[in-house]
Amino acid sequence: MRVGLLTGGGDVPGLNAVIRAVVKRGEGEHGHSIVGFRHGWRGLADGDVMPLTRSHIRNVLPTGGTLLGTARYHPHSDDGGLDAVRATLEEERIEALICIGGDGTLHAASKVAESGVKIVAVPKTIDNDVWGTDRSIGFDTAVSIATEAVDRIHTTAESHNRVMIVEVMGRHAGWIAATAGIAGGAELVLAPEEPFDIDRVVRFLQHRHRAHASFSIIVVAEGAVPMEGSSMTYETRLGPFGEIVAGAISERLGAEIAARTGFDTRVTILGHVQRGGTPTPADRILGSRMGVAAIDAVSAGESGVMTALRGDDVVLVPLSEIAGKVKQVPAEMLEVARALA
Repeated sequence: MRVGLLTGGGDVPGLNAVIRAVVKRGEGEHGHSIVGFRHGWRGLADGDVMPLTRSHIRNVLPTGGTLLGTARYHPHSDDGGLDAVRATLEEERIEALICIGGDGTLHAASKVAESGVKIVAVPKTIDNDVWGTDRSIGFDTAVSIATEAVDRIHTTAESHNRVMIVEVMGRHAGWIAATAGIAGGAELVLAPEEPFDIDRVVRFLQHRHRAHASFSIIVVAEGAVPMEGSSMTYETRLGPFGEIVAGAISERLGAEIAARTGFDTRVTILGHVQRGGTPTPADRILGSRMGVAAIDAVSAGESGVMTALRGDDVVLVPLSEIAGKVKQVPAEMLEVARALA
């Protein structure tokens, strides 16, 4: 078979592990030819192709990003996009397609699958918000980076008696904020799942600083918002592609806390640092397992499915079950973060 492969949406550490696994397993075990499409769905629509052989994947396992490149483009949202995708697949004689991506890429995959293209998807996103899988590729590395940042900020916060706000990614779900906040010992975690009351935040900080500490660390997800009816008004700021403007909520939160408490308050925005660098062993292993599972699924004739981690097992779930859904942080985990304040 000739099998197409693309990485869409934002880059994450561990993507090259998936590509490597697909090529090695596809060539070595199944005898397939693997064809890569550069820059995600855009490359597929434009016919921007490259062969993928063992020589192309040598030494890529510890490398972050994606050797195929990526882009935020969804063919079903573009006039003629789906027709262009089908034309490229026919011209390149692609019999099945493996798509590695987050919610946007996977939604596009489901739409392309509905048009008759054989597709197997692989979930990746540092936000860990893909429905149907316990973990997505890239999440473990992002949490490790965010936790290290919180660890480092502890020393300067305590030295200067400051309130330090650390903003992490997470538009619709606060997985990075909750896990890095717990692991790093933050005093407060603010996540999209639970809008915050600025008055309660201020009271907590004032009590803590009077009672037993002169510094505090707050981890806030970029998608966090104040509670409706509270004394802080805020409208989420979006960029030209619908993305949340980095630093908007943390800068506003820092200004509110400083004005209401008089505490020296500083903001650190991790932004794309969370996406970069060497993938952790956990992301290399998960990417490798999902890559093997994806090419095995293609070889078995599966279509319209996504590889998913369920407990210790990598399984296949229908794309139709995950479309339009967001996996949010359970209330129990947010309660743990509060209990350890």
